[in-house]
Amino acid sequence: MKYRFMLALAAIVFCGVSFAQTEDYQFASIDSLFEQQVGAKVLPVIYSKLGLTISIVPMPGKRAQREAASGHKDGEIMRIWSYGKENPNLIRIPTPYYQLETMAFVHKDNHIVLTSQADLSKYSLLKVRGVKHTNIITADLRNVFDYNNTQTMMLALHDSPSSIALTNTSDGLYAIKKLNIDYVKALPPALATLDLYHYVNQKHAALVPRLDAVIKTMKQSGELDKLLRNAEAEVLASLGD
Repeated sequence: MKYRFMLALAAIVFCGVSFAQTEDYQFASIDSLFEQQVGAKVLPVIYSKLGLTISIVPMPGKRAQREAASGHKDGEIMRIWSYGKENPNLIRIPTPYYQLETMAFVHKDNHIVLTSQADLSKYSLLKVRGVKHTNIITADLRNVFDYNNTQTMMLALHDSPSSIALTNTSDGLYAIKKLNIDYVKALPPALATLDLYHYVNQKHAALVPRLDAVIKTMKQSGELDKLLRNAEAEVLASLGD
């Protein structure tokens, strides 16, 4: 009897320790994208200001959306503004904490000139599956091809030099550096500049004003900008690992 009691007590203590070491929230991110890797370094700091811990699980964009909207994950680390309109089960933290640019990337021997977004209709377009800002800019266009990640998309430009690859500027430059290729170049100016917001599942609505206040304070003090620059440098430095 005493032995059984000790086993039960040990199980309770073990469970208590395990619970204490478990993060408070778990969020989805889109794997491989540069901006998402930056967000994965900055968002835990934002939550730490509230005394909370988080973990982040990278996954394909469409799966991240399903996991967050269904409540299997507590939200997503960053998405554009219109993402909230498409997903009523997710609540947008009102203040953005990062930005992205929608940039065209082309083969260096390509002499494409884009004067407006409308010019995209003339070309074959490559984009990463499940990424909202490139979904939006290619909506209703023909000859749009999805890739699983930015790297495979950039490699495709080698055999499809008349195509245009669309992604965030930093993400594209990161992929070019990671692949160590010299046949792809950015085609400025950016086609769009969009703010990035953190989203939480509606079951965590009470977090929204608290997180918004923290982000605003960090922006005003300059702490957020410093964290973002440091995170960008760390992600770029990781290419040498």
